[in-house]
Amino acid sequence: MNIKPLDLKSVKIQDEFWSRKTELVRKEVIPYQWDILNDRVPDATPSFCMHNFRAAGMLNSKRIKLGKNYEAPKYTYRGFAVFPDKKEDAKDDEFYGFLFQDSDFSKWIEAVSYSLSTHPDPALEKIADDAIDIVCAAQLPNGYLDTYYIINGMDKSFTDLRDHHELYCMGHLIEGAIAYHEATGKDKLLNAARRFADYACGVFGTEEGKIKGYPGHEIAEMALFRLYEATGDEHYRHLAEYFINQRGQSPLYFEGEHPDMKGKPDYYHQAHKPVREQTEAVGHAVRAVYLYSGMADMARISGDREILKACEALWDSIVNEKMYITGGIGATHLGEAFSFPFDLPNDTAYAETCASIGLVFFARRMLCLNPSQKYSDIMEVALYNGILSGMALDGKSFFYVNPLEVLPEACKKDERKEHVKPVRQKWFGCACCPPNIARLVSSIGSYAYGESDDTLFVHLYMGSTIKKNVNQKEIEVCIKTDYPNSGKIDIDVTGAGETGFKLALRIPGWTGDRYSKNIGNLNASVIDGYLYVEGFTEDKHHLEIEFEMKSRAVFADPRVVEDEHKIAFMRGPVVYCAEEKDNGKNLRSYMIKKPFVIKEKPSSEFGFETIVLDVDAKKVIPSGAEFMESKLYMNYEDAREEDATLRFIPYSLWANRGEGEMSVYFDLMV
Repeated sequence: MNIKPLDLKSVKIQDEFWSRKTELVRKEVIPYQWDILNDRVPDATPSFCMHNFRAAGMLNSKRIKLGKNYEAPKYTYRGFAVFPDKKEDAKDDEFYGFLFQDSDFSKWIEAVSYSLSTHPDPALEKIADDAIDIVCAAQLPNGYLDTYYIINGMDKSFTDLRDHHELYCMGHLIEGAIAYHEATGKDKLLNAARRFADYACGVFGTEEGKIKGYPGHEIAEMALFRLYEATGDEHYRHLAEYFINQRGQSPLYFEGEHPDMKGKPDYYHQAHKPVREQTEAVGHAVRAVYLYSGMADMARISGDREILKACEALWDSIVNEKMYITGGIGATHLGEAFSFPFDLPNDTAYAETCASIGLVFFARRMLCLNPSQKYSDIMEVALYNGILSGMALDGKSFFYVNPLEVLPEACKKDERKEHVKPVRQKWFGCACCPPNIARLVSSIGSYAYGESDDTLFVHLYMGSTIKKNVNQKEIEVCIKTDYPNSGKIDIDVTGAGETGFKLALRIPGWTGDRYSKNIGNLNASVIDGYLYVEGFTEDKHHLEIEFEMKSRAVFADPRVVEDEHKIAFMRGPVVYCAEEKDNGKNLRSYMIKKPFVIKEKPSSEFGFETIVLDVDAKKVIPSGAEFMESKLYMNYEDAREEDATLRFIPYSLWANRGEGEMSVYFDLMV
């Protein structure tokens, strides 16, 4: 079955929950991030992204003006990240920021593109066109476009594939360029991206004289497959397949660049063995899921069954052994990496926002291969929890790391937890997460819906109007819902009569068989967690489906020792947490009572209606009686237990009301 994401121009989101998010990105986040990229936000870490493109463009102008008399810069290594002491000290002709700073523009332009696809905006398009002019002016005549080497000297280009991110920047450029062309029809940036990709095609491969390496940070793989499908040029597909096939082959390429790696398995870069032999998700979590996304593209495009088998094994490794309840992945800050199976600490969790976004990329690609509830369930959990937590409600501060337990004092005084922030940050020197959220939220329609020739797949529920053509006839599907506050879905289908149209509705795993449907005289069958509805004969059909949206207590596999005898709470796809703001300090003194008593209440405290939970608990209060001179230890028998109520809010909303303690899991009273 050939399934693809729905074209954004075919989807109009009209949803209380998601329209609020997409409008926030359109009206606040995109302009804010453009100011960030131009270093115009006071007290925020400077980006220097557009500064670098302008500096590279100035060098190009100088080269053109001087012709043969132009003396190219000689490579000078200035460090993985270079920032001036003060922003005002930055020189016009020098590179600043991280080596991969170019990618921030590419992700921003991608978010702009998706916004323009659904909300044409001449003023924003003019800003984007001017930005593209700046970027394209930096490109060398041979097609190379990476400002770090253009400014610092090209003689060392592509000599450190492991660490220097040139192919990573190329991948993001390709993604942004395709999106902008699809949104506006303009091809200036697309042509620049193609020229860079053409240059890479001439540099990498198995042929004599070519570099036999592959990206240290993956994303070029899935970007090149997307470029192949957008242009039909087989060279891009072949390069993507080469990068995937070459990874992990012996002798390991990175050993030649970095001799200190000899004899050490390269788990960090997923190069410890050839990809077809990989069954456990290891190493840097973002890199991993970007690679797996490219592998899934390869399995779909080439029909490679071994690659598909590896993708399925790696998916199972993530979701069954290495994923937080929030859809967060990457348990350890050491290498921003996956830890060993079932090692999921709450207070030192890394769970980078980008990693959850990458998991959604992987999920959507697996859905294109096999429309199964097991993929869309995880996509939903990651979206509603581990991703949306990464952005504040005003769109102007962000989390890089998404822990499940926070004690603010520990974040500031314990170096083991320095990566955890109790409040969101305006920006980051390494700023991959904020523009990644923007591009994902702006394109949410293409994750919610997929299509084959005759079938519309509903992976996520949100109020929308969708148009689809079947047998040269346009069909309109209108979905109305208050999801995730409510599990009731109303669907009107117009124009489907006698077309052979089918509607595939995901039945969320969390609802089990606790749902009802009213589909009239239509036929329905359940396959892999999707309700396939067919037999449309009239011009208009009305369908109703309702999932039992009931709060529930959830516990982890006993092998997750951090959560042994602990309970968390969910309602539908939403994970809940408790904050100091509602419950006071020392959240760890609370224990959850059995049987569970959970009261659901609507709340407008955050500026919109959401459901909060009040859960019956006990609070343990020390009596002050000591069994030795120290007051640090007391007899448990002398402690008091008081009845209490714990207020829980959706995890994605935490830290929007100031700094304080937070916890997802709580001890269960025995």
